[in-house]
Amino acid sequence: MAVNVSELEGLINKWQIILRLMDWDIKLQIVDKEWRKSGDIKIDIDDKKAVMLINNNPKSTNLEELVVHELLHLKLWGMDQMIEGFINGVFGANEDDIKKEFAMNQFFILLESTVEDLTKGFLKANGCDQELSFGRLQKLIDNEIGC
Repeated sequence: MAVNVSELEGLINKWQIILRLMDWDIKLQIVDKEWRKSGDIKIDIDDKKAVMLINNNPKSTNLEELVVHELLHLKLWGMDQMIEGFINGVFGANEDDIKKEFAMNQFFILLESTVEDLTKGFLKANGCDQELSFGRLQKLIDNEIGC
Protein backbone atom coordinates (compact mmCIF):
# COMPACT_ATOMS: atom_id res chain seq x y z
CA MET A 1 0.00 0.00 0.00
CA ALA A 2 1.61 3.26 -1.10
CA VAL A 3 0.88 6.07 1.34
CA ASN A 4 -1.06 9.23 0.47
CA VAL A 5 1.28 12.15 1.21
CA SER A 6 -1.43 14.81 1.41
CA GLU A 7 -3.44 12.62 3.82
CA LEU A 8 -0.36 12.20 6.01
CA GLU A 9 0.40 15.94 5.96
CA GLY A 10 -3.21 16.64 6.97
CA LEU A 11 -2.96 14.18 9.85
CA ILE A 12 0.31 15.72 11.02
CA ASN A 13 -1.28 19.20 11.00
CA LYS A 14 -4.41 17.98 12.81
CA TRP A 15 -2.46 16.20 15.54
CA GLN A 16 0.12 18.96 15.99
CA ILE A 17 -2.77 21.12 17.17
CA ILE A 18 -4.31 18.46 19.42
CA LEU A 19 -0.96 17.51 21.00
CA ARG A 20 0.10 21.16 21.39
CA LEU A 21 3.11 20.83 19.10
CA MET A 22 2.42 23.88 16.93
CA ASP A 23 5.76 25.45 17.88
CA TRP A 24 7.54 22.63 16.03
CA ASP A 25 8.46 22.57 12.35
CA ILE A 26 7.72 19.04 11.19
CA LYS A 27 8.72 17.76 7.78
CA LEU A 28 7.34 14.55 6.28
CA GLN A 29 9.74 12.24 4.46
CA ILE A 30 8.56 9.08 2.71
CA VAL A 31 10.98 6.12 2.80
CA ASP A 32 10.81 4.26 -0.51
CA LYS A 33 13.42 1.58 0.16
CA GLU A 34 12.92 -1.67 2.09
CA TRP A 35 12.65 -0.71 5.77
CA ARG A 36 11.64 -2.78 8.80
CA LYS A 37 9.76 0.11 10.43
CA SER A 38 6.45 1.75 9.56
CA GLY A 39 7.61 5.10 10.91
CA ASP A 40 10.15 7.00 12.95
CA ILE A 41 10.83 10.58 13.97
CA LYS A 42 14.18 12.37 14.06
CA ILE A 43 14.34 15.38 16.37
CA ASP A 44 16.48 18.51 16.65
CA ILE A 45 15.45 19.86 20.04
CA ASP A 46 17.55 23.03 19.75
CA ASP A 47 15.77 24.25 16.61
CA LYS A 48 12.42 22.59 17.41
CA LYS A 49 12.50 20.77 14.07
CA ALA A 50 11.57 17.18 13.38
CA VAL A 51 11.46 14.90 10.37
CA MET A 52 8.77 12.22 10.41
CA LEU A 53 9.85 9.22 8.36
CA ILE A 54 6.99 7.10 7.02
CA ASN A 55 7.49 3.85 5.14
CA ASN A 56 5.88 4.01 1.70
CA ASN A 57 4.78 0.44 2.35
CA PRO A 58 4.04 0.55 6.10
CA LYS A 59 3.22 -2.51 8.14
CA SER A 60 0.73 -0.32 9.99
CA THR A 61 -2.70 -0.23 8.35
CA ASN A 62 -3.92 2.80 10.31
CA LEU A 63 -1.97 5.87 9.21
CA GLU A 64 -3.57 8.13 11.81
CA GLU A 65 -2.42 5.77 14.55
CA LEU A 66 1.08 5.84 13.05
CA VAL A 67 1.21 9.66 12.91
CA VAL A 68 -0.06 10.07 16.48
CA HIS A 69 2.42 7.47 17.72
CA GLU A 70 5.38 9.27 16.15
CA LEU A 71 4.19 12.70 17.35
CA LEU A 72 3.89 11.35 20.90
CA HIS A 73 7.55 10.31 20.67
CA LEU A 74 8.25 13.96 19.88
CA LYS A 75 6.12 15.09 22.83
CA LEU A 76 7.97 12.74 25.20
CA TRP A 77 11.45 13.36 23.71
CA GLY A 78 12.78 15.33 26.70
CA MET A 79 11.80 12.61 29.16
CA ASP A 80 13.17 9.94 26.82
CA GLN A 81 16.56 11.68 26.66
CA MET A 82 16.64 12.30 30.40
CA ILE A 83 16.09 8.61 31.20
CA GLU A 84 18.63 7.46 28.60
CA GLY A 85 21.12 9.93 30.11
CA PHE A 86 20.40 8.60 33.59
CA ILE A 87 20.97 4.99 32.46
CA ASN A 88 24.23 6.00 30.77
CA GLY A 89 25.28 7.89 33.92
CA VAL A 90 24.65 4.88 36.13
CA PHE A 91 26.11 2.21 33.84
CA GLY A 92 28.70 4.18 31.83
CA ALA A 93 29.61 3.95 28.17
CA ASN A 94 30.28 0.20 27.98
CA GLU A 95 27.75 -1.08 25.44
CA ASP A 96 28.65 -4.69 26.38
CA ASP A 97 27.48 -4.27 30.01
CA ILE A 98 24.57 -6.69 30.38
CA LYS A 99 23.09 -4.62 33.23
CA LYS A 100 23.07 -1.52 31.03
CA GLU A 101 21.62 -3.52 28.13
CA PHE A 102 18.88 -4.87 30.43
CA ALA A 103 18.04 -1.36 31.72
CA MET A 104 17.91 0.10 28.20
CA ASN A 105 15.76 -2.75 26.89
CA GLN A 106 13.31 -2.39 29.77
CA PHE A 107 13.17 1.37 29.25
CA PHE A 108 12.48 1.06 25.51
CA ILE A 109 9.80 -1.60 26.07
CA LEU A 110 8.11 0.67 28.64
CA LEU A 111 8.47 3.73 26.39
CA GLU A 112 6.92 1.99 23.37
CA SER A 113 4.04 0.48 25.32
CA THR A 114 3.31 3.83 27.00
CA VAL A 115 3.37 5.69 23.67
CA GLU A 116 1.06 3.09 22.15
CA ASP A 117 -1.38 3.28 25.11
CA LEU A 118 -1.44 7.08 24.85
CA THR A 119 -1.95 6.81 21.08
CA LYS A 120 -4.98 4.56 21.53
CA GLY A 121 -6.43 6.88 24.17
CA PHE A 122 -5.97 10.04 22.07
CA LEU A 123 -7.50 8.36 19.01
CA LYS A 124 -10.53 7.16 20.98
CA ALA A 125 -11.01 10.51 22.74
CA ASN A 126 -10.94 12.28 19.37
CA GLY A 127 -13.56 10.05 17.78
CA CYS A 128 -11.27 8.12 15.46
CA ASP A 129 -13.11 4.91 14.72
CA GLN A 130 -10.72 3.25 12.26
CA GLU A 131 -9.57 -0.17 13.44
CA LEU A 132 -6.18 -0.19 15.15
CA SER A 133 -3.31 -1.70 13.18
CA PHE A 134 -2.33 -5.24 14.03
CA GLY A 135 0.35 -5.28 11.28
CA ARG A 136 3.36 -6.27 13.39
CA LEU A 137 1.43 -8.88 15.38
CA GLN A 138 -0.32 -10.22 12.27
CA LYS A 139 3.06 -10.75 10.59
CA LEU A 140 4.21 -12.87 13.56
CA ILE A 141 1.02 -14.92 13.38
CA ASP A 142 1.31 -15.37 9.61
CA ASN A 143 4.91 -16.57 10.01
CA GLU A 144 3.92 -18.98 12.78
CA ILE A 145 1.05 -20.62 10.89
CA GLY A 146 2.85 -20.55 7.55
CA CYS A 147 0.79 -18.02 5.57
